[in-house]
Amino acid sequence: MKTISLRIIFSLLLIAITAQGIEARNKSKKVSKKKAAAWVAEGEWKNGFDAMPDATVNLQEFYAQYHKNKAQWDAAFKWLAETDLLNIPKGKLMIPGTNIRASIEDSKNEPLEKRKSESHRKKIDFMYVVKGSEGFMLLDHNTSTPNCEYSEEKDVIRYDYIPEKSHFFTSTPKRFVICFPSDWHIAKVKTPFSDQSLRVVVLKIDYVE
Repeated sequence: MKTISLRIIFSLLLIAITAQGIEARNKSKKVSKKKAAAWVAEGEWKNGFDAMPDATVNLQEFYAQYHKNKAQWDAAFKWLAETDLLNIPKGKLMIPGTNIRASIEDSKNEPLEKRKSESHRKKIDFMYVVKGSEGFMLLDHNTSTPNCEYSEEKDVIRYDYIPEKSHFFTSTPKRFVICFPSDWHIAKVKTPFSDQSLRVVVLKIDYVE
């Protein structure tokens, strides 16, 4: 009996050590900020698309998600490059050959109190302003708390937050915003500009663990 118990304990220890080793290897594979920034600057990912990430984009996460799901990202950038985004009818469509949903929206920024906070677990929000400007808030994790349960069906969770602790910025044409699951955000927030109208393309891209 003791022998069996010792074997079980040893097996459990071996599993734990192996798991720790895998975790350590995965962490060691994370690309550095310098390498990710250099990769973005080189532009091999663009596939003809003439825009760059906003300064708020997590370039390490962008690098990782692109290389984990290259075919989908390549298809997304190709579609963005080859589509007349100013004149395509507004609405929703699927990018051919992918499961990426594109939303073409003619909309307006609104006062912060009218906008909803959100984050997602399954999908990445890729947002590109075609015309006008869009206001964003990135929420502070230390002072923001979920105010509802995660909705599996809608892939969304909402937050209570302190506006003064959040980071506000604007996005304009030639710059795109990517919100990964760790980016708790609010979109279409009123900007300091006189014109609040905009056209924006939002892509829902799979997040790969």
